[in-house]
Amino acid sequence: MTDILIIEDETTIAELERDYFELHGFTVDLCHNGDEGLRRALGENYRLVIVDLMLPGMDGFELCRLIREEKEVPILVVSAKKEEIDKIRTFNLGVDDFITKPFSPSELVARAKAHLTRYDRLLGKSKPAEQDEIHIRGLHIDKGSRRVFLNGEEVGITTKEFDLLVFLASHPNRVFSKSDLFERIWGMESNGDIATVTVHVRKLRGKLEIDPKHPEYIETVWGAGYRFTV
Repeated sequence: MTDILIIEDETTIAELERDYFELHGFTVDLCHNGDEGLRRALGENYRLVIVDLMLPGMDGFELCRLIREEKEVPILVVSAKKEEIDKIRTFNLGVDDFITKPFSPSELVARAKAHLTRYDRLLGKSKPAEQDEIHIRGLHIDKGSRRVFLNGEEVGITTKEFDLLVFLASHPNRVFSKSDLFERIWGMESNGDIATVTVHVRKLRGKLEIDPKHPEYIETVWGAGYRFTV
């Protein structure tokens, strides 16, 4: 099941929102007009829907009304409309939150997470159990104990090496740039250099790969970043 549906006609904004959510582990679908957005929102099981108000075809107000009539999914509006009457109108339609453009992508993700947590709690739902262990060929990662084993023997790695390894292994075959990885592992407010990503990848390869120059696990995608290969 895809986590989030974003209904936004401005491609740049839609892709920015998608990138930030995917960076935080969510899966995302995009729609660029109201009619398609309604079809997708009602026809598929999303955990959260983000709606712009000014859309081609069906506008966001009608879209929110029709979604709320059929679904209890959290709805967040992200719109350039700033008038109080517009916010009141959306809340009367059952929208859960209203964020005004321009907005902070990090704040959008944080608010979405809060609504998802509240929604699951109110309905007595729990999030799907997170995989506590990862087994890929001879590599065994135990996230609970934060231990790594290679062909049955424990490998000693640092905290950040472990975090980086878990993130990549949890998103197999997806390419992440150095900037993406630095932001995800070291944090958006870190003062370090993204070159630290290269250093940590090199150290992980030295500990996990039979031939670090020809890695089997963490592959370099030239000009793009790194990919954990399965």
